[in-house]
Amino acid sequence: MKHKSTDTPGIVAPPPLIYGASLLLGIILDIIFPTPIGKETFLFPIGWILSGMGLFIVIGSFITFKKAGTDVDPYRPTKTIVTVGPYRFTRNPIYLSLTLLYMGITLLRNTLWPVLFLPLVLGIMHYGVIKREELYLEKKFGETYLDYKSKVRRWI
Repeated sequence: MKHKSTDTPGIVAPPPLIYGASLLLGIILDIIFPTPIGKETFLFPIGWILSGMGLFIVIGSFITFKKAGTDVDPYRPTKTIVTVGPYRFTRNPIYLSLTLLYMGITLLRNTLWPVLFLPLVLGIMHYGVIKREELYLEKKFGETYLDYKSKVRRWI
């Protein structure tokens, strides 16, 4: 039997699953009860821009984690505090990118349902993921993390 590591933040669920499940539910509801946001000619380019920004940030974040020698998987121990690349501007660039992708896809689909679920997603992310990760990092890295936390915002 495999021993589960206690050197993790103990998040409630993988962030891509939190965003993905909500987005999928919104798209399914849109198929059953179509609820467009507005004119596609306006929403479509914004959706592509948000999606592109999200992909750019997530790719940069993954590359930065790999260069730092730590794992992006929140179910594995964190080896170091990453403070370069996108982490200079936000403590959570991957979650920011997931939010941008979520909204980009929502606008490309022109559906209101996922927008209505976004506050719930962000609440789960805040209390079930981010706060737990911050507590974990404070305990593991102490002043190093607290110093970084005092200089860099949680989102943007």
